[in-house]
Amino acid sequence: MAKFYVQSGTFRSVVSADSTRKAALWAVHQVMQQVLPTEEDNDSSANPQSNHHGNSPSSESNQPVAVLDGRVRISERGYDRNDCSELPTMEIVAEWNEMVLTLDRLQRMMHS
Repeated sequence: MAKFYVQSGTFRSVVSADSTRKAALWAVHQVMQQVLPTEEDNDSSANPQSNHHGNSPSSESNQPVAVLDGRVRISERGYDRNDCSELPTMEIVAEWNEMVLTLDRLQRMMHS
């Protein structure tokens, strides 16, 4: 796996991934968890140290909420590079949403 520097709006993260698209998906996932907590987040609320960021996605957190802009920029060489790859944020969010819906359907099928 390669190391990618992913940035969009106020969000910046270093991500290990197989491709720039997968790095962008992971970044969107991290941002979306701030506003759409998952079942995993609910399980970790009893133990805040278990959250991989060390902060709660709740609005009570003192941490600022990351905000994406119209493009996700991905580079293997660092932040703020002119030679980075760029993907439309809404395209990545739509792909992330499809993955979440698919996982939800699979989970419901397994519990039926």
